[in-house]
Amino acid sequence: MYAVIKTGGKQYRVSPGDTLRVETLAAAEGDSVDFDEVLMVGNGDDVTIGTPTVSDAKVGGKVLAHGRAKKVKIVKFQRRKHHMKRMGHRQNYTELEIVSINGVTASDSSANNAESSKSESKIDSGSAIPAAVEATTAADST
Repeated sequence: MYAVIKTGGKQYRVSPGDTLRVETLAAAEGDSVDFDEVLMVGNGDDVTIGTPTVSDAKVGGKVLAHGRAKKVKIVKFQRRKHHMKRMGHRQNYTELEIVSINGVTASDSSANNAESSKSESKIDSGSAIPAAVEATTAADST
């Protein structure tokens, strides 16, 4: 299961268990954060797109840390004018762990993924060939 959320003027595609850095949020480390601006929710082939947001959709996260990104260096230079200006900028961020989407927790989604992979492997491991496939291969070989 995944969702597209909007925070800090940017959009992020998130799944339960993901870790991401977003613009600084007013929350202490260890606090839980809910995102109400969910633009899209998807679960396999079942996709719900909001107009502009999906109603009753929530993404829950946990604040892991606050920090500052690497410095971005800015140089303004004009040749033959004795002009060179150097600046730098470090953007603040909040590191989040996505805990749940619409009430589906990270442990639930990993269990669902494991069950779906087991069911797919059961289907793939079958040695029986459907009758329609056998009929077409027999007709093609003669």
